[in-house]
Amino acid sequence: MRLALAPAALVALAPASAYAVNYLSPEQAAQLMFPDADRLEAQTLAPDTGGRPLDLRVARKGTAVLGYIVLDEVIGKHELIGYAVGVLTDGSIKQVEILTYRESHGGEIRLPAWRRQFAGKTATAPLRVGEDIANISGATLSCTHVTDGVRRIVTTLTAARRSGKLS
Repeated sequence: MRLALAPAALVALAPASAYAVNYLSPEQAAQLMFPDADRLEAQTLAPDTGGRPLDLRVARKGTAVLGYIVLDEVIGKHELIGYAVGVLTDGSIKQVEILTYRESHGGEIRLPAWRRQFAGKTATAPLRVGEDIANISGATLSCTHVTDGVRRIVTTLTAARRSGKLS
């Protein structure tokens, strides 16, 4: 006996990653964050704490360092969220961009108003949902996990700058 599924049933059986949307490439995010950069230097930065290394791009104009772009992924509810964090040389967050969102719900974290909450914050800020970063109803896990990832990134970059591992 052959089983035929209606198109709507096939969609219902599709994995959550079928909702994946690629918003920006890492290069496009870097161009948005540091439009004056004439080159990006790829580096891997291992945290002193032994955690996961950071996928880092140093944005330069001539010999001057404009800032850093860190590419990362965190779990939303079930799927990975790809994002980039632009950090200025003083350790403050310039910008956060969502690169890829794979969840079926919660894509509101891509809204500029939510992402702007990070701008200007440093490793001394709480960077916690419900404290200095607002939650989005229906996207609590995505908000929390991206915020945790941003906090990890700025903390790691600050420690690397203090120890001389980062110019």
